[in-house]
Amino acid sequence: MNIKISVKNLSVFFGNVQALKDINLDVPANKILAIIGPAGSGKTTFLRCLNRLNDIDPDMHFTGEILLNGKSIYTEDTNPVELRRRVGMIFALPVPLPMSIFENVVYGPRLSGIKDKRRLEEIAEKSLKEAFLWDEVEERLDEPALKLSGGQQQRLCIARTLALKPEVILMDEPCSGLDPVSTSKIEEAMMQLKRDYTIIIVTNNTKQAARVADNTAFFLMGELIEYGNTEKIFTAPSDRRTEDYISGKFG
Repeated sequence: MNIKISVKNLSVFFGNVQALKDINLDVPANKILAIIGPAGSGKTTFLRCLNRLNDIDPDMHFTGEILLNGKSIYTEDTNPVELRRRVGMIFALPVPLPMSIFENVVYGPRLSGIKDKRRLEEIAEKSLKEAFLWDEVEERLDEPALKLSGGQQQRLCIARTLALKPEVILMDEPCSGLDPVSTSKIEEAMMQLKRDYTIIIVTNNTKQAARVADNTAFFLMGELIEYGNTEKIFTAPSDRRTEDYISGKFG
């Protein structure tokens, strides 16, 4: 099995508060991992560790190790900006840039030095197709991105991340507040994208985790309670707390 990310004995602190406690898990390449658990369980903190977004908090410190393709992401020669290109993040609230749909998608490639118009057009089309948005915006690429619906804006943000050719896509509640049709399109996109990317999604929707994830991790109060094949987690969990959360007894 090809392991894309390996997390070893990870504990995270914000000042004197411990947010994650000795987390160990391996994320296989080209699979979808869903992270579930009640609010305050450390799901988003864990996600933000994987591309070092927690670094911006001066009170954060950690112990343990996170490996990407077998190499620590916390070595002195690791460029956090380059890491965040390789491990892209989709946030719960879509934040399109105040420019056209096309310019949103090619913003990153332009910054990286790509200036050829034909190449940028190819990147935009490919990324929008992968995000299941191309058919809806093909004839309106010059329109402001802010005119798109919420679900379309979220898929645009996915396309903008894909344009940078990441290896891993992190999604923090990407369907929060979206209607069922938009949610379905994002889930369909995820199922296609895992052929080329490794995806880790934080979701409070256990049914969504059951639908899309190959593996599921259940977090509770900063601890990893159970991790394994999604079908097994949802049908025959090993820990009573996992079963209670999935069945809605708490959360």
